[in-house]
Amino acid sequence: MKGEGSKDRLSAERRSWNMSRIRGKDTAPEKIVRSLLHRMGYRFRLHRRIEVRGEKGEVRTKQTRLAPRAVSVDILLPKHKTAIFVHGCFWHRHSGCKNCTTPTNRREWWLAKLNGNAARDKLHQAALRKLGWRVIVIWECEAAKPEKLSTLLLCVTRPVQQR
Repeated sequence: MKGEGSKDRLSAERRSWNMSRIRGKDTAPEKIVRSLLHRMGYRFRLHRRIEVRGEKGEVRTKQTRLAPRAVSVDILLPKHKTAIFVHGCFWHRHSGCKNCTTPTNRREWWLAKLNGNAARDKLHQAALRKLGWRVIVIWECEAAKPEKLSTLLLCVTRPVQQR
């Protein structure tokens, strides 16, 4: 059963079962985005890693320690040099969204984890933009609204702006 002082409504076994069902790939919002892209005539690659810096033997300095070596992209459109991330509102901290909540049990731990996810996302997006990739983030709540999703995906065909 639950330990003393635990605020969780679920038993440890049930919580473990719930967490084991959370997927990292092929999520429902991701499938919706892929389906729409396919209907729009785009061809894409799934879950590809893009190398964003140096060789394996490279010496890591204080500055490069924070930079990612490779970024795993949910949907990659190489022809359009576009990387699409389909983020869950809870896991990636979609500000202003009703799905972006913070658990009350072990709050500090969750805040550190979830804010770390959001910070890593920003690093990954900056690294890809530096290499000339267009980055599109589609949130879980946006994937549920087809008209908004279509508008977001129309920017795939716009030319990439050089910075």
